[in-house]
Amino acid sequence: MRDHGGRRGRAGRGRAALVAGASALALTLLTACSGGPPGEPAPPAEVGWGFTHTRYSADQGEDRAVRRARATLEGTGLPQVQHLMGWGADNPEPRPGAYDFAAMDRRIALAGKTGATPVVTLCCAPDWMKGGTAGRTDWSVGSLERAPDPEHYADFARLAATTARRYPQVRHYLVWNEFKGFWNETEGRWDHEGYTELYNQVRRALKEVDPAIRVGGPYLVMDSFPPGRADGASREVRGAWGALDRRTVDAFRYWNRHKDGADFVVVDGSSYTVDGELVPDAFAATAKFTDVGRWLRAETGGRLPLWWAEYYVEPGDADDRRADWPESRRRAAHAAGLVALAKGGATTAFYWNPERPAAPCPGCLWRPTHLPDGGTPLPMLDLFTRFQREFGPGTRFASVPGDTASGLSVLADDRAVLAVNHRATARTVRIDGARVRLEAYEVRWLGRTGR
Repeated sequence: MRDHGGRRGRAGRGRAALVAGASALALTLLTACSGGPPGEPAPPAEVGWGFTHTRYSADQGEDRAVRRARATLEGTGLPQVQHLMGWGADNPEPRPGAYDFAAMDRRIALAGKTGATPVVTLCCAPDWMKGGTAGRTDWSVGSLERAPDPEHYADFARLAATTARRYPQVRHYLVWNEFKGFWNETEGRWDHEGYTELYNQVRRALKEVDPAIRVGGPYLVMDSFPPGRADGASREVRGAWGALDRRTVDAFRYWNRHKDGADFVVVDGSSYTVDGELVPDAFAATAKFTDVGRWLRAETGGRLPLWWAEYYVEPGDADDRRADWPESRRRAAHAAGLVALAKGGATTAFYWNPERPAAPCPGCLWRPTHLPDGGTPLPMLDLFTRFQREFGPGTRFASVPGDTASGLSVLADDRAVLAVNHRATARTVRIDGARVRLEAYEVRWLGRTGR
């Protein structure tokens, strides 16, 4: 689990303000932010390449830095994901029927003010739905990541419907996050039956609010073992990077066969193994995204768009290890990951933005807004913005003549080519009929020759 803290990270926080509801004016402003009211034609089932808000984001910090961050995001076209509880949002229903959407309101409004498509991850659950005390919020990881008790699935579904009515501009929902709390200790496998029941109840509740709302699952982690391991490894989904955990395959298949329906499939995962190994190396390991994506598409008959809610290319994504990679290598590895995701059939993926209140901030999209000079864009933001602009939903990819040697990722449509040098040294390659010199870990955008 990566940086999955609540309002104050893993330490949690005790505040659980009770607010019966927002004013009519606030709701009107939120409704006007983006999208349209229920009853409009269904929106596309894919939104492209964006990022997820975490504990700190562009809605908090130094006033000038916050304004600068918002200006930075305007015009990027990047969809933005916000969780219902945690990662910047307070407990939405501390007591049954008593709501606190103030923090959530700010995040959804931020998406609207910056022209983004808002997406909501329906996780996590108020304490009283999972054995806790009404009116109290335990922000520790062990509590936050507990699933609702089965007798409260209907309560969580009602909360999801309340959320959908409050934010009619939100047209895409992910049900839960990484099967948190859905582990069957007795049998040593995922409780895919429990998750699927929760998913079905939530989906039905959202569709009752508006049939045009797009709902996806199962947001299952595509864990994998290194090559050579036989115990527990899938025989079907494997490559030079290793093999999927067979329990993950079983869980996905159960959900796929017993779901009431879905508008898109959403998963997450890393290019590295459960042991943190990058096989054969950091760049070649991204082939896992392609192989797993093609398997998922085959399992669903190719009928459902494929989303990756999170994807990771660095072992140990915690802040204390992110500084191990120079930013140029990180950017190149993520570019290679995006190429691999697209080649696997993904049309939407979200970067887990590692925002923090102080520098350094490895991998951040903008300078931390708690700094006076915060809010300025960083190289990773440019990568995602350009990728969304060039290869957004509906892109028809094309083959490109050129070098097929290892150490190079290439993706193209009829207008643009993305080339990524995997190596720590400069090299000259031939791409689309031209000789191109790529510097160490360079990410280069090229126009199509003769077009």
